[in-house]
Amino acid sequence: MDAMLEARLQTQQRSSQNGRETSLWSSGFGTKLEAVTPFLGKYRPFVGRCCQTCTPKSWESLFHRSIMDLGFCNVILVKEENTRFRGWLVRRLCYFLWSLEQHIPPCQDAPQKIMESTGVQNVISGRAPGGSGDGQVPSHVKKEVQRILSHIQAPPRHILLRLFSWALLRFLNCLFLNVQLHKGQMKMVHKATQAGSPLVLLSTHKSLLDGILLPFVLLSQGLGVLRVAWDPRTCSPILRALLKKLGGIFLPAEASLSLDSSEGVLARAVAHAALAPLGLWTGALAVLRSLRGWGCSRRVCARVHLAQPFSLQEYTINARSCWGSRQTLEQLLQPIVLGQCTVIPDTEKEQEWTPVTGPLLALKEEDQLLVRRLSRHVLNASVASSAVMSTAIMATLLLFKHRKGVYLSQLLGEFSWLTEETLLRGFDVGFSGQLRCLVQHTLSLLRPHVALLRVHQGDLLVVPLPGPGLTHLARLSAELLPAFLSEAVGACAVRGLLAGRVPPEGPWELQGIELLSQNELYRQILLLLHLLPQDLLLLQPCQSSYCYCQEVLDRLIQCGLLVAEETPGSRPACDTGRQRLSAKLLWKPSGDFTDSDSDDFEEAEGRYFRLSQQSRCPDFFLFLCRLLSPVLKAFAHAATFLHQGLLPDTESGYAEQLFQFLQATAQEEGSFECVDPNLAICAIWTFRDLGVLQQMPSSAGPMLHMSPTFASRDNQEKLQQFIRQFICS
Repeated sequence: MDAMLEARLQTQQRSSQNGRETSLWSSGFGTKLEAVTPFLGKYRPFVGRCCQTCTPKSWESLFHRSIMDLGFCNVILVKEENTRFRGWLVRRLCYFLWSLEQHIPPCQDAPQKIMESTGVQNVISGRAPGGSGDGQVPSHVKKEVQRILSHIQAPPRHILLRLFSWALLRFLNCLFLNVQLHKGQMKMVHKATQAGSPLVLLSTHKSLLDGILLPFVLLSQGLGVLRVAWDPRTCSPILRALLKKLGGIFLPAEASLSLDSSEGVLARAVAHAALAPLGLWTGALAVLRSLRGWGCSRRVCARVHLAQPFSLQEYTINARSCWGSRQTLEQLLQPIVLGQCTVIPDTEKEQEWTPVTGPLLALKEEDQLLVRRLSRHVLNASVASSAVMSTAIMATLLLFKHRKGVYLSQLLGEFSWLTEETLLRGFDVGFSGQLRCLVQHTLSLLRPHVALLRVHQGDLLVVPLPGPGLTHLARLSAELLPAFLSEAVGACAVRGLLAGRVPPEGPWELQGIELLSQNELYRQILLLLHLLPQDLLLLQPCQSSYCYCQEVLDRLIQCGLLVAEETPGSRPACDTGRQRLSAKLLWKPSGDFTDSDSDDFEEAEGRYFRLSQQSRCPDFFLFLCRLLSPVLKAFAHAATFLHQGLLPDTESGYAEQLFQFLQATAQEEGSFECVDPNLAICAIWTFRDLGVLQQMPSSAGPMLHMSPTFASRDNQEKLQQFIRQFICS
């Protein structure tokens, strides 16, 4: 009885709360309804194409021509039509019948295939480091391979896989309203599998649910069963045996030894040969563990994005031709930060933050560089193919435009405007529907971090809550940054260029008087590009910085922030008829053209720009500058913390010190958007590349020390001034 009374009381409380929210929303607005569509014009934008420079054949051949005509399908919606049978009983057993009809490829002769692999043969013949080369009897070697292979994997049991697929289908239907998959993206993946080469899938792991969603989606689309490597220490022997039957792969203990060890050479070779097919089936266990506290009462929607596939063989051939000279961040920026020179070297920045693991160290230096740059290509494609959600748009508006609050009637229009601007830049959005319903649903998702206040005439005032609420909004708004990244970099560069000429609090008209030369803009953009980490900029390794500078400048002109200013005696910027190649370019083959050459900086000296005086430009300029404020403020606070931090210390220890300083500073200044441990680590890594911090070996492991150059307060203040010139208050 007590439980019934408590449940009834909770139900009444929820009903009264829902009633208050309904009355809160139902007041004030008329009957006009505006719809938000996830596309402009007739077609949805296609996102996630592979690199046309490094993989031109894949870019052309693995693209589905009618991809924008194809819509979405719900992969967890299984009906009678999805089976070969019809009838009343089939409609009730369609999940089970569907799982029985899924194609599971037969298990090949793995031991024989692994015995014939290059790595195992090199170990047997002694050509590999640590190989015996003593002419072992092949039968003994084969038994050892079978022993290692039995520890790694077992032939998948089809009946267990089908039962697991049936249970997973029911579980996903309880968890999700629908799981959307773009048919055109799936068509490209099917086209890639027709070549007969192994298919390797890389996931950004945006959610813990990836471990069950991705294998299920690929199995339901006829791509077979995937395999994944699994740590044997996390499972009991019984559970390990079960997961092997479901396609799990467990690395032997010998394979984790150091590369220079003679032990486990054969185990490592077998493990490398056994892992061509990678997958995520066994990730379901971790997901189910993490969902213990998540009730299934609130069903949600999900979407799986697949970027355009490309040939790895084609990439390895073409990518090497795009490599040029590179310098470290310390060589590029430190002399400019300290005021020792003003000229930026005409070279690219070398910044590799890819974790150095054992398999990566086993490769040659050239192959290591190839893998690192491949990861940047993959990261660029994965971010470009991800849809922007409504919470990211709402968080961006509240954090960077209306931190003090905004009326809901105004917020409706700005939500529609920012959605349209996102679509205009070729990014996909993951929502559609009536505008008012979308805003209502989005604010309900952000309810713990915003306050809704009823004001006169039935309108609502939406106010973001200070403290952790702003930190959460900053994390959500980071999803929208790639769509406006070029304009944000350009706006911050213009801000840095005007910092020494016009007071930052001066009127917009006063800033619009200043002439900005193209060379000055290029230089300022380059400085900011070198300062920001490459993982944030998402620059493809085959794209030069000078090419990106021109792209940034073009974006500023296209969005109306910059207008060309014709100076007396100069050739008009729109006059392209008399342009000709300079003598230094005439001898170059077409593949050797770079943007720094083709732009011809000497000819660009006479080109000038002004800030536009349109009424919408000041607010849009400030909005773009503030998009980069979390990372730039974190860098500025890290520079301030240099004289307070306790060094030497480990990287993790110093990151914890800096994070606590960011928290304390946010309480004083209100800059909660930069209170993020990831930003603290990013600042430390950037300062290490810049030569501010030095990492030295010690008995306790690598330790961070202050560089002698930046031990003086004078140089620390120069670093602060260099960073703060790009920050718009």
